Amino acid sequence: MASACTNGLDTGFVDLGYMKVAALGVVQGISELLPISSTAHMRIVPALLGWKDPGSAFSAAMQLAALAAVISYFWSDIRTLAVGSVSALKRRDFNDWSFRFVMWIGFATIPIGLAGLLLSHTLNTCGSPLRSLPVIGISCIVMAALLAIAELYCNHKRTLDHVSLKDAMIVGFAQVGALIPGVSRSGSTLTAALFLDLKREEAARFSFLLGLPAIALAGMKELWELHKAHLDAHGWSVLAVGLVIASISAFAAIWGLLRILERFSAWPFVFYRAFIGIVLLVGFYAGVLV
Repeated sequence: MASACTNGLDTGFVDLGYMKVAALGVVQGISELLPISSTAHMRIVPALLGWKDPGSAFSAAMQLAALAAVISYFWSDIRTLAVGSVSALKRRDFNDWSFRFVMWIGFATIPIGLAGLLLSHTLNTCGSPLRSLPVIGISCIVMAALLAIAELYCNHKRTLDHVSLKDAMIVGFAQVGALIPGVSRSGSTLTAALFLDLKREEAARFSFLLGLPAIALAGMKELWELHKAHLDAHGWSVLAVGLVIASISAFAAIWGLLRILERFSAWPFVFYRAFIGIVLLVGFYAGVLV
């Protein structure tokens, strides 16, 4: 079903109500931080259940749920980086690894920040062509292929303490691909990190830490857009329910992703992404998914 608009903003989630948004919060939270594309799942699940598309505004605002999950899960890393960076500034020790790593994250966020601003109207407008099922389906399949190549031809031996500014910028530019629905921020950054020969669990950790500013900026920007669109109290309360549920689900997703990468590989996500992409394309051209 078609989504709804609030002053040109895609806000289909409001009409879904609390229970449906809570259910989609579980799906969004899990798929947002796994390399499987939350956008694809936000199109498939509502379509199969006969619900309205929750809209791109819902997906963007749910970045705050992902932010809460990443900060809570990696709090020890984040605290160490923050304390180390402040201490390095006080000592004027600009060669300190914590300070350099934080600066690299900042530099690596610039590409997606600029691209996001340039494409914001296209991405979040009602009926955005980028949210079409063929685009999402093809993106899923392409990313599945790239992730498979990274698994087949990369060493997976490097650790996070050996990354450089060049590595951070490569992952940062890869993150721009996440603006295309179906690519997945987690999927694009994890794949790029694997191509840099990082260990699988280290690649995921790098992906999450580097993505923190982008996730925070995207979520806060969307809240501001919803405020400017004069979302009513009911809409905010529905969104709040989705955020709480998605935060819990996202935390569980991080734990699951790291366990899978530590004990197995990224192959389960390769096959799953390819399957989802094929389902979207077949469903669209068969007229089952619209």
